[in-house]
Amino acid sequence: MVLATQPKLVLLDEPTAGMTPDETRRTTQLIKQLAGSGDYTFMITEHDMDVVFNLADRILVMHRGEKLFAGTPEEVKNHPEVRVAYLGEEDDEAVEEANP
Repeated sequence: MVLATQPKLVLLDEPTAGMTPDETRRTTQLIKQLAGSGDYTFMITEHDMDVVFNLADRILVMHRGEKLFAGTPEEVKNHPEVRVAYLGEEDDEAVEEANP
């Protein structure tokens, strides 16, 4: 419905929440197609990291209400604090401090 108004900016909050994997795939394909047309810019809040990395040109990572990091998908994937906070990796320094 929002596309009928021909907006320049489309804000989406968790657009794939509750979807099956097939629905998520089709939704991300549609968003990519629309963004690729040059007619729309999307700003998406999303916790599904596969969706984020599949769609985003730039990512702003928030953690506990604060900006943690902003960059390209590749930069975000490789940022150590992001890896700990969102990608489930352990922080080696924190583990060493807790277990000397």
